[in-house]
Amino acid sequence: MEKIDFLAIGDITTDAFIKIKDAYVHCKLDTDACEICLRFGDKVPYESVDVIRAVGNSPNASVSAARLGLRSALIANVGDDLNGRECLESLKKDSVNESFIKVEKGRPTNYHYVLWYEVERTILIKHEEFEYEIPNTLPEIGWIYLSSLADHSLPFHQKIAEWLALHPETKLAFQPGTFQMKLGTEALKDIYACTEIFFCNVEEAEKILNIQTKDIKTLSAGLHKLGPKIISISDGPNGAYASDGENIWFTPMYPDTAPPIDRTGAGDAFSSTFTAAIAMGKSIEEALAWGPINSMSVVQYVGAQRGLLPTEKLVELLNKAPESYKVKKI
Repeated sequence: MEKIDFLAIGDITTDAFIKIKDAYVHCKLDTDACEICLRFGDKVPYESVDVIRAVGNSPNASVSAARLGLRSALIANVGDDLNGRECLESLKKDSVNESFIKVEKGRPTNYHYVLWYEVERTILIKHEEFEYEIPNTLPEIGWIYLSSLADHSLPFHQKIAEWLALHPETKLAFQPGTFQMKLGTEALKDIYACTEIFFCNVEEAEKILNIQTKDIKTLSAGLHKLGPKIISISDGPNGAYASDGENIWFTPMYPDTAPPIDRTGAGDAFSSTFTAAIAMGKSIEEALAWGPINSMSVVQYVGAQRGLLPTEKLVELLNKAPESYKVKKI
């Protein structure tokens, strides 16, 4: 079989974007937490629904890598239903190898509801309890990109770590999802130990390390101690950082070409593009410059994939970047 440059592993779903206008946001003064508020016990009108197939952290990454020109594939599970078949068809259209996706009879394919209000969203999620497996026959793989899986997936993570130990030529990028962070660093210590690139945001880094600090140097050092060689920490509109254990670089966000429409998938776009750039032989500084460009493009569209760029367009935008868009060592 032909070598795979980028193999994403993680749950696949369909997102139904429900655009809401009759709501408001309540933010607590003493925390960063905000809540979307709807009238309780009433009929609340919605503006529109946009159904988008074959999404999720890892499927988004697989599409991102394919559009950047890498030979991309996905390990995931779907049900033997119309939703699952349409997810597979969507991946094919984006040149993602879907031959490693397991179709399970008797289970529905994951389906999530996105409450879309202004440019932010709250996602109602449900991960089906699929039987996760690593295919018996895999070709040579350059990179594995591991992200969101269900909360019963701990044994599968152990199998992934064992597979990586037997295939040291394959490197791992790890962008933990909600349930993976809940599992904790001790349960996933073998995954952290073999991770080449680790992605999270500032708040997630605090949760993972069980500390309260926004200091990037402290967070990076703590995450490096878990095993990852390269750490990338995003800080929303404030920019993003990357560390190799000796140096830390910072990039601002690439300026929006127009007001954002929907921020879903911006983090996936950044992390997958960073990983793809490293897989293509780029330096950490170059990868850090590439990531925010795809994030900027994604938020100009509904959903996590419509705005993902081919390499030529990404490089064109990089060459047109304003003088203020520079990666700096801190």
